[in-house]
Amino acid sequence: MEWGYTLSGLVIGFIVGVTGVGGGSLMTPLLIMVFNVPPATAVGTDLLYAALTKAGGAWVHGRRGTVHWQLVGRLAMGSAPAALITILCLNALGVESEIFSGLILTTLGVALLLTAMALLFRQQLTRMGRSHFGFLVEWRDRHILSATVTTGAVLGVLVTVTSVGAGALGMVVLFMLYPRLPAVTLVGSDIAHAVPLTLIAGLGHAYMGTVDYGLLASLLLGSLPGIYLGSHVGSHIPDRILRPILATILIVIGIKLIL
Repeated sequence: MEWGYTLSGLVIGFIVGVTGVGGGSLMTPLLIMVFNVPPATAVGTDLLYAALTKAGGAWVHGRRGTVHWQLVGRLAMGSAPAALITILCLNALGVESEIFSGLILTTLGVALLLTAMALLFRQQLTRMGRSHFGFLVEWRDRHILSATVTTGAVLGVLVTVTSVGAGALGMVVLFMLYPRLPAVTLVGSDIAHAVPLTLIAGLGHAYMGTVDYGLLASLLLGSLPGIYLGSHVGSHIPDRILRPILATILIVIGIKLIL
């Protein structure tokens, strides 16, 4: 079974390397639906997996100067407290309760559907954001500040419960709120913010006992070379083909989890 986890990590890592998204969106449902891992353990393990894999990407973006650290700080102002509060609420529910598992599965299904919509309609949503938020161009504008902190808080709750949301969903909102920042800077900032968020949420799950460290090691063994291979192949595969396929998969999985 360990080799099954490693192979799954290789495949998911390859998809992440090619598309830039899909880690938590595919890994957590795969663990739950294929390997019958308890929902809480799947989420907790995937959160630490995400923290470790995204740390490398954040380091590369930091070296390249494509991380806006003030933006990362604003997101963290909302996401870190939200993640901690969510962990306390989940712990109060009890990791063995049916309510806990049902909450994770339903929220995960909704998160996957939202992620799929973000993948399919990112350009349209970005244009809409630029038309509605484009007039808020001052970095210190209180509306941008409050919207960014609120975005971080929503991501904090969503990621802690499902391990999904920091990638595609976060990027759509950042494109809407910060249309004048270069896309590569928004991507780098989103990855950098995901590291502390997933680490805090993952450590919270570890405290609750919902992290399988053997599973985590097996996933990392496959995903790290998978990400490397995918990042080199991705430039040769058209994005217009990859995103609809990935979005369709997420829609099917999301509906199945909700129903």
